[in-house]
Amino acid sequence: MNRRRRKKLSQHLVVAAMLGDASRVTSLLRAGADPEAANTEGTTPLYAASVHGVAEIARLLLAAGASPDTESGHGTEGTPLCAAACWGHTETVRELLAHGADPNVHEDHGAGRSPLDWALSGPYPEAAELLLAAGATAHEETT
Repeated sequence: MNRRRRKKLSQHLVVAAMLGDASRVTSLLRAGADPEAANTEGTTPLYAASVHGVAEIARLLLAAGASPDTESGHGTEGTPLCAAACWGHTETVRELLAHGADPNVHEDHGAGRSPLDWALSGPYPEAAELLLAAGATAHEETT
């Protein structure tokens, strides 16, 4: 597959993930879309699904090989688990954790907030409980 086609598939996959279109995501993955490839803005499909709380799409992407801890964006987004925790998407948090997401990975390449920080500031106690049960550790945020 040529580079232009891969790029187009990546763009479409991010949009389909964001919209929660499971049949389109499945079609694009079958057509060869890389579940880990970011669009031109640096957004990964798994991040798009996570920030919008589309657990079914997250599950499809994870099963297709997307890494649960890949940071998205060009310094403006974060990890899928941070995104899901930030908005209290508990089913997506649960799905990411079930597929090995590290509850202690901080966004911004380790310098930013953790998923637990986001869940607690939401406040989203159910997401925080899931993260704590998965081994997330609380810390004092530095500014």
